[in-house]
Amino acid sequence: MPFIWDYDIKELRKTESGRLLILERMINYGPDKGEKISLSDVKESWNKIKDNLFEEPRKLMELLIWGRYQSSPKNKKLFWVR
Repeated sequence: MPFIWDYDIKELRKTESGRLLILERMINYGPDKGEKISLSDVKESWNKIKDNLFEEPRKLMELLIWGRYQSSPKNKKLFWVR
């Protein structure tokens, strides 16, 4: 993974916090060529990583996994309604 140049990837995979860091960076910057992001890993650790993701990849993941944006406000006022 090219975006984790400052850590030893083999050491990161040994701890849960390291695996979360790898998953966050894969979502934010995209997986390396030939790599895939595991849907089950994303669903399992979503509550831990969602606050550390960039806005666009977070919304894309929410849309792909749940079919809607989870982080969008529930109460949207329409501009033409008074």
